[in-house]
Amino acid sequence: MIANVGCSSLAMAFLAALYGAIAAAYGARRARPRYVESARHAMLLTWPLVTVSALAIIWLLVSGDYQIHYVASVTSNSMPTYLKVTALWGGQAGSLVFWSWLMAAFASAAGIRKWHRDRELLPWVVVVTMVTLAFFLGLVVFFENPFARLWLTPEGRQVTALFQPRGTTPLIPSDGQGLNPLLRHPGMIIHPPTLYLGFVSFVVPYAFAIAALVTGRTDDRWVRITRRWTLVAWLFLSLGLILGGRWAYDVLGWGGYWGWDPVEIAALMPWLTGTAFLHSVMVQEKKGMLKRWNVILIILTYALVIFGTFLTRSGVLSSVHAFAQSAIGPLFFLFIGVTFVASLSLLIKRWDDLKSENQLGSIVSREALFLFNNLLFMGILAVCFWGVIFPLISELFTGQKVTVGPPFYERANSPLGIGLLLLMAIAPLSVFGQTSWKLLGRALWKPLALSFMVPFFSALRGTTNLGALLGYWVISLITLVTLYEFWRGALARRRRHGESLPVALWKLTSRNRRRYGGYVIHLGVVLMVLGVIGIEIFQTETQGTLVQGEQLTLDRYTMIYESLTQFDTQDGRNVTRAVVSVFRDGKNVGELYPRRDFYYSSQQPMTIPGVRSTLEDDFYVLLVGWESIGLSGATFKVYHNPLVNFLWIGGLVFILGTMVAAWPDRGPEPVLKLAKKRAATARSKIGGLR
Repeated sequence: MIANVGCSSLAMAFLAALYGAIAAAYGARRARPRYVESARHAMLLTWPLVTVSALAIIWLLVSGDYQIHYVASVTSNSMPTYLKVTALWGGQAGSLVFWSWLMAAFASAAGIRKWHRDRELLPWVVVVTMVTLAFFLGLVVFFENPFARLWLTPEGRQVTALFQPRGTTPLIPSDGQGLNPLLRHPGMIIHPPTLYLGFVSFVVPYAFAIAALVTGRTDDRWVRITRRWTLVAWLFLSLGLILGGRWAYDVLGWGGYWGWDPVEIAALMPWLTGTAFLHSVMVQEKKGMLKRWNVILIILTYALVIFGTFLTRSGVLSSVHAFAQSAIGPLFFLFIGVTFVASLSLLIKRWDDLKSENQLGSIVSREALFLFNNLLFMGILAVCFWGVIFPLISELFTGQKVTVGPPFYERANSPLGIGLLLLMAIAPLSVFGQTSWKLLGRALWKPLALSFMVPFFSALRGTTNLGALLGYWVISLITLVTLYEFWRGALARRRRHGESLPVALWKLTSRNRRRYGGYVIHLGVVLMVLGVIGIEIFQTETQGTLVQGEQLTLDRYTMIYESLTQFDTQDGRNVTRAVVSVFRDGKNVGELYPRRDFYYSSQQPMTIPGVRSTLEDDFYVLLVGWESIGLSGATFKVYHNPLVNFLWIGGLVFILGTMVAAWPDRGPEPVLKLAKKRAATARSKIGGLR
C-alpha cells in the first residue's frame, strides 16, 4: 500500500511538472495570465507530491520491506535506523528522488516570492525549473523506479518489475544486501545532501537568466534577484566538497583528501564557474559590464551541474563515488545537449542587447582584475574538463580507456592556482573605475614588504623547497592585505563615529556583509592552502610488515606493533583491529587502532585508519594486510601529514565567511522608514503653519 502511494505521487508530480512547463509557455506566448498562474500552482504542487513519495521510500527502508528491490539493495537487518533513512540517497533510484525533492522545494520557494515587479519573468522561470524537474522525475518513473518489486519466475529466475509479470510469484528476501560500506561514514550522511543542495540551487539563477534572455531584460535585475540564491548554492557546494574531502581522508585509505577522481572533479567544475560568476556579477552591478560573460557563466554552471550528475549516474567513468552502470546515461547526454544548445541560441539572439555599458578604465582596476580572475578559473575548468573526458575520447578513437592521473592536474593547475592567489591579494586594494599603478603600489608596498618575512624565516629554519616558500609568501601577502583592509575600515569608522575598535569592526562587517564576508572567505582559503602545502609538499610515507614488538620509524615518529585481534559485531561486520603504540621524539603519545571491517551482507571490506591528530600534523596508520591472528606479521602503511588540519579549520572559516556574505542585509528599510518619518514630520509642520 505504501509503495503504491509513493509511486502514484511520483507519477502525479511528473505530470504536474510537465503541465506546469507547458501551461507557463502557452500562457506567456498567448498573453493569458491565468495559464501562467495555473502553471505556478502546479509548480507549488510538485513539492508536496515528491515529499509523499520520499517519505514512502523512507518508510519502506526503515520497515525493511525487502520485496522492494531498492530496499533490498541498500539496507539490511543489521543496519541502524539512521543509516536506513540516509539510504534514501545511497542508491541510484533513491538519490534521483532526493534530487527531485530538493529541486521541487527550491522551485516552489522561487514560486512563492513576490512577482509584482518581475511578472514577465515568471512563466519562463516556471518553464526552466519544471522542464528540469520533469526530466529527473521522468527518469525515476520510467527507468529507475524505487518502488519496483522483486518477482520469481517458475524457472527460479529473479526479475525486477513495477507490476507483477505473468506467471511470477512475489520474492521476499529475509535480508537485504546492505548499504555500501564506504557510505556508512558520518560524512556521507551530510556530504551528498549538501552537494545536491548546491547543484539544485544553481538551477534557480539559471532559470532567471534564461527568463531574462527570453523577455529581453538586459538590465541586472535577474542578477540582483538571484544573488542570494547563488551564494546559498555556492555555500552548499563548497561544504559538500569539503565534507567529501574529509570522507576521503577518513575512509578511502588514500592518506589524503583529494585524488583527482572524475566524480570529485565533476563536483568541482560547477564550483569553479559559480565562483567566477559570483565575482563578475559584482562588476555588472557596479559598472554595467560583463553582461555576456555572466550569462555564459551561469549557462556553463547549469550544464556542468547536469554533466556532473550524468557522470555519477551513467557508469561511463570508473570511480569510487559513482553508481553502477545505467541505461539513463544517454538520456542525460541528450538533455545536456538540448538545454545547452537552446541556451546558447538565446544568448546569441540577445548578444547585441547585452553590450556592456562601460569600458575597462585601467588594467589594474577591480573590474579588470576580476576579469583576469575569471579567466584563470576558466583555465582550471578547461584542464579539469579535458582530464575527465579524455578517457572517453581515447576509448572512442582507440578502443582503450586511457585515464589521466593526479600529476597531470597538479602540474597544469598549480601555476593557475598561484595566479588566483596573487589576484586575491591584489584585488582588495584596487577600486572600480580608474586605478593607476602608482595608487595600487602605494597601498600594496607595506603588506608586500612584510610578506617576505615569512618565507625568509622559514628558509632560516630549514625549509628549502621553493614551492613551499612561494606558497608561504603568497598566503602571507593575502593574509596581510586582508587584515589591512579590516584594520583600515575599522579605523576609519572609529574616527568618524567615535566607536571603540571592536564595535567599529563589528558594525563595519555587519553593514557590508558581502564585502567583508568575502574577506573572511579569503582567510579561510589561506588556511586551506597552508594545509594543502603541508600534505602535498611535506607528506612522507612508508610501508612495512612487522611482527609483534617490532617498530617502524617515519620522520619524528616511531610505531610499535603491539597486537592484532579479530571479532564480529552486532551490525554484521567482521573486524580485524591492530593495536600500535606511537612515540614522537622518543616520548609515548598514545595508541592507535587501525582496522579492516568486512561486511558479510555486501561482501565488501573497508579500511579505517588510526590517526594521531594535532594542529601541527597527523600520524596516519593503515592496516594493509596480515598473515594470521596471533604472533604472525601484519603489514602497515604509514603517512606523516604535516599541517593537514589547517585544511579543515580553513574549511570552517571558509563556510563562516560564506554565511556572513549570504546573510540578508538590513537593506534600505531603516533608511526608508526614517525618510518617511521625516516626511511625515515635515507635513505636520506645514499643516500647523497653515
